[in-house]
Amino acid sequence: MISRRKILTAAAAGSVASTAVRAASFGNPDEPPQGVINTKGNPASLTDPGPQNPAIGGQFPSAQFPPPTDVSDMPHFWASFNNAAKRVQDGGWARQVTQADFAIAETISGVDMRLTAGGIRELHWHLAAEWGYMSYGNCRITILDEMGRAQVADVKEGDLWYFPAGLPHSLQGLGPDGCEFLLCFDDGKATEYNTILLTDWFAHTPPDILAENFGVPAETFAKIPLHQLYIFQGKLPGALAADQASVKSALGLPPHPFTFSLGSSAPVKHTKGGEVRIADSNNFNVSKTIAAALVTLHSGGLREMHWHHNADEWQYWIKGKGRMTVFDSGPRAVTMDFNPGDIGYVKRSNGHYIKNTGDTDLQFLEVFRSSYYADVSLSDWLTHTPPELVAQHLNVDAATIAKFPNNKPAVMPE
Repeated sequence: MISRRKILTAAAAGSVASTAVRAASFGNPDEPPQGVINTKGNPASLTDPGPQNPAIGGQFPSAQFPPPTDVSDMPHFWASFNNAAKRVQDGGWARQVTQADFAIAETISGVDMRLTAGGIRELHWHLAAEWGYMSYGNCRITILDEMGRAQVADVKEGDLWYFPAGLPHSLQGLGPDGCEFLLCFDDGKATEYNTILLTDWFAHTPPDILAENFGVPAETFAKIPLHQLYIFQGKLPGALAADQASVKSALGLPPHPFTFSLGSSAPVKHTKGGEVRIADSNNFNVSKTIAAALVTLHSGGLREMHWHHNADEWQYWIKGKGRMTVFDSGPRAVTMDFNPGDIGYVKRSNGHYIKNTGDTDLQFLEVFRSSYYADVSLSDWLTHTPPELVAQHLNVDAATIAKFPNNKPAVMPE
């Protein structure tokens, strides 16, 4: 007869054997192990014979087969303008990704807009602040501040603008081929299609009030548009100097420009792996609610392991190919791949890194609802903590820790 003790002994031995087979290891720390290692001896576990879209699936190898260090899940932190519906008009188009489409994005919403040469985004204002990045071409901006001081300026690829909430402005594409630009609003719920438009207000104001307000006969407004223009084809504007002279006020110019040339500014970090440029209220004084970094990673470069303690990070991927892993308590670690036109989002204080996985430069924007840019570098922390203390955490010697970068490189290799 088989005794109860024998059964328990056999069960315990089987449990130990199972644990030995599935034990955690360097580069694969979780039990049960994560990823492809689970399929040893059973390659059919990797096949995917069901319905699929290879054109989409092929862009996300890290989702198809995550690295074995990934564990658990977290809110989806990938979105894209590439599958956002366009609002197309004569003169250009717009498409947007807000929190309604991208649940994790609480602090920033984004718009991708194209204007033809002469195309006009009509005079309007927003309830949220607008931060713009020129990704292509040339554009003329106009804005009036609350004191009645106006600015008219031309911006090119790599330039920024910032329009505080409630200040009226306009955008117009210039020659030879208009422009395309990114807009970020400092509210994840803000929508580009819910703006306060000049034509809407005129059309919904009684003619006698218009006449009284502007001191002209009511018939002056008989041909105003009865429906909003939003984006429309206009005539190319004249010389910039002429437009600037036409809006000049006795009060002078705004004390701080509403535009900034990020792309041609000096990098704050430059290494063998790439470079970082920053725009926040310290050098772009009017930008009180949005800070940003323009990061370029050369092929093989790494945006070092870091986190941002002051704000969530909203990302716009401009060119190249990259992979990002986001780490949170739990532990939770998830990896995702990104391509041009994609959007990423990292919650405040979540650790992350970005690797250039292509053979060309990778460039992306880090955007924050904050007046200033800040990050905490993992290597900087560890090299400014007593080395014996760090050594006891990592089971490495202090001499090795002394080789870690201690100057916050931002981009590796140094």
